[in-house]
Amino acid sequence: MTAEHLRLDETRSQKKPWKKWGPYLSERQWGTVREDYSESGNAWDYFTHDQARSRAYRWGEDGLAGLSDDKQRLCFALALWNGKDPILKERLFGLTNSEGNHGEDVKEYYFYLDSTPTHSYMKYLYKYPQAAYPYDELVQTNRERSRQELEYELLDTGVFDGDRYFDVLVEYAKESADDVLIKISVSNRGSEAATLHLLPTLWFRNTWSWTKGAAKPSLEQITGSKGLTTLLAKHEELGKYYLSCEGEIPLLFTENETNTQRLFNKSNQSAYVKDGINEYVVHGQQQAVNPYRTGTKAAAHYQLQVGGGKTTVIRLRLSHAAPSEETGAGKSFATGFDKLMEERLREADEFYGAITPPSLTKDQRAMMRQALAGMLWSKQYYYFDLDKWLEEHGADPLIPAKMPNLRNRQWFHMVNNDVISMPDKWEYPWYAAWDLAFHCVAFTAVDPDFAKQQLNLMLHDLYIHPNGQVPAYEWNFGDVNPPVHAWATWFVYQADKQLRGEGDLQFLKVGFQKLVLNFTWWVNRKDPSGRNVFEGGFLGLDNIGVFDRSAPLPTGGYLEQADGTAWMALFCQNMLDIALELAAHDSVYEEMALKFLQHFMWIAAAMDRIGEHHDEMWDEEDGFFYDLLRLPDGSATRLRVRSMVGLLPLCASTVFDNEMVARFPDLLERARAFLRQHPELMATIAPPNKPGYKDRRLLSILDESKLRRVLAKLLDENEFLSPFGIRSLSKFHLEHPYIFQVHAEEYRVDYLPAESNTGMFGGNSNWRGPIWMPVNALIIRALLNLYGYYGNDFTVECPTGSGKQMNLFEISREIVKRLGSMFLPDQQGRRPVFGGTQKFQSDPHWRDHILFYEFFHGDNGAGLGASHQTGWTGLIGRLLQIDGAITADVYLEGGRLATTKKIAELARGRKKPGATS
Repeated sequence: MTAEHLRLDETRSQKKPWKKWGPYLSERQWGTVREDYSESGNAWDYFTHDQARSRAYRWGEDGLAGLSDDKQRLCFALALWNGKDPILKERLFGLTNSEGNHGEDVKEYYFYLDSTPTHSYMKYLYKYPQAAYPYDELVQTNRERSRQELEYELLDTGVFDGDRYFDVLVEYAKESADDVLIKISVSNRGSEAATLHLLPTLWFRNTWSWTKGAAKPSLEQITGSKGLTTLLAKHEELGKYYLSCEGEIPLLFTENETNTQRLFNKSNQSAYVKDGINEYVVHGQQQAVNPYRTGTKAAAHYQLQVGGGKTTVIRLRLSHAAPSEETGAGKSFATGFDKLMEERLREADEFYGAITPPSLTKDQRAMMRQALAGMLWSKQYYYFDLDKWLEEHGADPLIPAKMPNLRNRQWFHMVNNDVISMPDKWEYPWYAAWDLAFHCVAFTAVDPDFAKQQLNLMLHDLYIHPNGQVPAYEWNFGDVNPPVHAWATWFVYQADKQLRGEGDLQFLKVGFQKLVLNFTWWVNRKDPSGRNVFEGGFLGLDNIGVFDRSAPLPTGGYLEQADGTAWMALFCQNMLDIALELAAHDSVYEEMALKFLQHFMWIAAAMDRIGEHHDEMWDEEDGFFYDLLRLPDGSATRLRVRSMVGLLPLCASTVFDNEMVARFPDLLERARAFLRQHPELMATIAPPNKPGYKDRRLLSILDESKLRRVLAKLLDENEFLSPFGIRSLSKFHLEHPYIFQVHAEEYRVDYLPAESNTGMFGGNSNWRGPIWMPVNALIIRALLNLYGYYGNDFTVECPTGSGKQMNLFEISREIVKRLGSMFLPDQQGRRPVFGGTQKFQSDPHWRDHILFYEFFHGDNGAGLGASHQTGWTGLIGRLLQIDGAITADVYLEGGRLATTKKIAELARGRKKPGATS
């Protein structure tokens, strides 16, 4: 067992707080719903980037390469100044939704390079220009561009020309749970010497301004060891912490309180305010910082002259223990420091070596590690007390609302006060429920305990609504996300069970109970006709449809959604899986297993009833599933858009081993009786009573005939199969756009392989062609499950029309290969993810720092949307691990648990590091 695995065990079994300190700062707190106190609800405009340096946040903190405790009471991050910028670089800059021609977008270059799950070692790189940062130019140029034009990026401005920039590399290493070493390496990539003001900053989140009588923490300079400058932090809950800074350098102090004079033309309550250090460094205002060296925000002021091509290193230590002479001044500080840094890096290498299949190439290993490290960096402390926030907005659950359109006014019960995995800590610095389910699947590769804790949060009574709805995201907690949490719960349970040797039944029981509430909410709220066909709205797929599926339809009536109904079929299968596992320990769950089996049968049969009907989702002529538009007069028409909506029924495919079936004879007999009573339910789906390979049973919406027809489109390179994965919309619509006329107004869907040309759901939302990692992962899961049932005898052409026959395992592996190829160097050494950005393709200081984007160009694999959505795109790390660990024979003979068993063996059996990045 590696040292990092031991730390994870200590965290679990001995409750050692190895995760107390981590990368829990947001990359952007400004422009969030939490900080929005406007009447209009325009969060982007109410609290701007320009205000952020001067205005204390109410609910959280952001910072550059930041670190905080798990309640974000004490925060550490970098501030930088190149002598030319109009402001300190304290946080990442980007465009708001209205400023960008493709919506909001960060305009910085930063990289999550490494992290262990306990954050015992972390590495972050930021690229800082030596010329003035072009804030106004970026805003103005992007604002002038149309949706059809490319975004104007920071590299386009020329500020990196001649390599005149600094690489600021930040590394963290923990001596113990409360002792963090911080190494900052500043490399001048230019040929000439340049000056950098480096300001490592320590501050307290402002918790005292909002509550009368709240205790106020303090920072002060104290006398420490010779050769070190020491700052003491005192907090009522945290106790004392010491920040020791290498060298005898000045400390600058101010308060983390709003500069009301600058923002609102009102007198400041304190002589020293949040932007005091900025005013001192950038504008030379001596009076802006506290000469008595106390406050709630402080920075060490290093003024570095870094030669061309040279690197300067600064060391700091944040510790619960007071610095001693033994670990103090000069050489002894540096020697012990560097030794510990090297040891933690070696342990990180050992950890990733243990969980990485030996079959992966060097580039695949590096990609897998960066993907998973990026997910670990994307954790954020998220605080949002809806009762308080709504009260501050004048809302009350028991009286009519002063602001009837105030968002989230039905969620008074909610209190979020936890470290949560974010989709992207700049663009989406708030959790999204369905994203999080995919995050948890990826997290099982490195930290199943964290994955379980995250799923528990979404189903906790302080999160889930009393009516059973799972919260979506802060812009609208009541929006509807796909019900993927049962699948994630089952996946995480199985991965954890194989790793530990026994299942966490308490986790599974609690999750099951809450998921029953959520299932009931879906049945009661989203099946308006009671016919087992479901609505749901946009269901996370943004603008994939003809209409905005979250808004009233221009035709009147409502949609019966193929994706919503398929999600519910998968929900039933997952709940059946969980119920059977629990029934092995408590027979009372057999009744629930039967319930979910029956419900699946009703849902699956409703998608394609016996005979030909114009008002069902399956289109026999096209061999595909479509949304159904049901009009007010009772008539119905299929919306023939070939999209991910019609592929999701494929994902509702689950195989059960014969041993599981044989374990419950009474349940099996009741199921047979139900099917004898309702034979029509089996007429158009895969027959659940037909044994497959090794006598396995299959639950699937698609019988063999439908499966072949859907696969023919899925694997057609002129439809869904891209060189880089499965597209969200068929390329068929490039030359055959779908057009729907309503009252002389045209609604259309075109194949758009890159960003959207419509503003529906924001400028960078687009499911009309690009490749999305999470749904690709679900398709791969389905193919593997189906392979376990059909075996090697079931083959289809892949690609369609090629004449090359593949079984379903080979097809799943082909899709993983195509997905992975987006991030790997091709024969010319170019990574498709970087598109035409030459700096990323050829520069040795850029080309190996992979970005895991939100989605990807459907034809060339270039990254699009949010640039750090390691959240669900980090699934590629888990997919690589699975693909590298399992063979067809092992999977076919061992069934669906073979994968988790093999990876568990890998993690337990290898102690020495393999090839690492």
